[in-house]
Amino acid sequence: MSNDSGASAGPRRKWRPSLSLVVFLVLTSVLLLPIFSLYFLKVYQNQLIQQTEAELIAQCAALSATMQREIQTAIPPDVALGAKVAPDTEQPPAEAYRPVSPRLELISRNLLPPRPDASPPAAPADAAFVALGARMMPDLVATQRVTLAGFRLLDPNGVVIAGREEIGLSLAHLNEVAAALHGRFSAALRARISKHDEPPLYSLSRGTGVRVFIAMPVIVRDQVAGVIYASRTPSNVFIYLYEQRAKAAIAVLCMIVPTLLIGLLFYRTITEPMRELVERTDLIGKGDHDALRPLKRHGTSEFARLSQSFLDMARRLNTRSSFISTFATHVSHELKSPLTSIQGAAELLRDDLDAPTPVMTDRDRRKFLDNIIADSDRLEKISSRLRDFARAENPIAVGVTGLTAPISNLRAAFPSLEIAARGDLELALRISEENAGIILSNLADNALRHGSTTLEISAARRDNRMLVRIADDGEGVSVNNRPQIFDSFFTTRRDSGGTGMGLAIVRAMLDAHGGTIHLVETARGTAFELNVPLADAPASS
Repeated sequence: MSNDSGASAGPRRKWRPSLSLVVFLVLTSVLLLPIFSLYFLKVYQNQLIQQTEAELIAQCAALSATMQREIQTAIPPDVALGAKVAPDTEQPPAEAYRPVSPRLELISRNLLPPRPDASPPAAPADAAFVALGARMMPDLVATQRVTLAGFRLLDPNGVVIAGREEIGLSLAHLNEVAAALHGRFSAALRARISKHDEPPLYSLSRGTGVRVFIAMPVIVRDQVAGVIYASRTPSNVFIYLYEQRAKAAIAVLCMIVPTLLIGLLFYRTITEPMRELVERTDLIGKGDHDALRPLKRHGTSEFARLSQSFLDMARRLNTRSSFISTFATHVSHELKSPLTSIQGAAELLRDDLDAPTPVMTDRDRRKFLDNIIADSDRLEKISSRLRDFARAENPIAVGVTGLTAPISNLRAAFPSLEIAARGDLELALRISEENAGIILSNLADNALRHGSTTLEISAARRDNRMLVRIADDGEGVSVNNRPQIFDSFFTTRRDSGGTGMGLAIVRAMLDAHGGTIHLVETARGTAFELNVPLADAPASS
């Protein structure tokens, strides 16, 4: 069993996305990219949280300096302060800067539950700290009105001495406050419970449901003299989007419209021309010659070249198919006449041999045998010409040659012709010496069969081509026969052995090498002009 069937099979059948689906997915991805970026880009939300933490640190540092100065000037020395703070041994004594960097990040392990409520204190705050809180209360209110942050001033035991709420209650049980009461700066990220209804858009981001808390200790005489406790909700891009939802809708519309325009552009320039080209392929495969017309819309220059190349190839294949059909008809006709003659002569000879009394004379038998031999010679010439024609259609030999050597061989092959040559005979043509000899031999044979005695060959360069003129002094070509002289099997010398394949072979050979041939009108004889590419010419010329 032959294995060629697998080679001719098409690609393995499986699902493949269409070009329209690919374009749709690309456009949808582009359209949804901003939403996905807002949803998955937690780096931006972390930046907002750390920005909020940094702002709270700066505000608490200013309030801490004010509270520290108030404690040093207004709190009597006998009032008890908080935990003793060991000096920072890693910080050089002369270094004045002690920066506190924001470090909060929006990850699950850092997110604490909502802040617990304040609890009753174990002992009330000292009167001196209560008076201090009353004096700093206007500063806290003014700061909160501008920064939107919440502030609490705590005494050394964690009791609230200033703030909008919870004055007199204790926050010492909070982790961040407990760390500050021991002299360490602390920050926490807690879940936020809003007093107002939140827009549904907030659910797309975890960052909208958190609140930043920081606790900064106030150090006086190496002891914790109080704590600045501040909190604020970080800014969020969804807040702005919700507040500006009308403008956001316009922005989304401005995204959708260009996306649709891009989709229309893809459809008009890629999808539609490709779909039409596929439909044309099916129609041409079914034999519809009307499908060989240009596409309605080519879209891009690449599709224009692709469709033109495809249609040119289809036209060539269609022409070749028609030529093969016509050629087969001509071959059948040309072979039928000699075969019928041979068969008839052979049958008559056989019948005469089978007859009781032969009636043919030796002269009659010789005549029939001569007819058989003549028709056999004609069949041999036709078969030889067919081989030459096939070779001319698909020449194997490649190379370059000038005209000097082929003309010299032509003089030797046709001694009865007087051959004169002039011009640029040494320039190399893009054709092998053997194939150039085939072209010249067929033209010389055609001239000889039409009564020529001389053959003039002239060659002249024209840019990247060589124009070769071949003229004879024979009978010439009649006006009625000129349109048919290059057709296969057309001959006016069939009785003298002409097959009508010579000029067809010449044209096919020149076509295969990028050349042309056409008949030139002359006052006497026949002239042909050959256009052949030079060896140093570009391949496309």
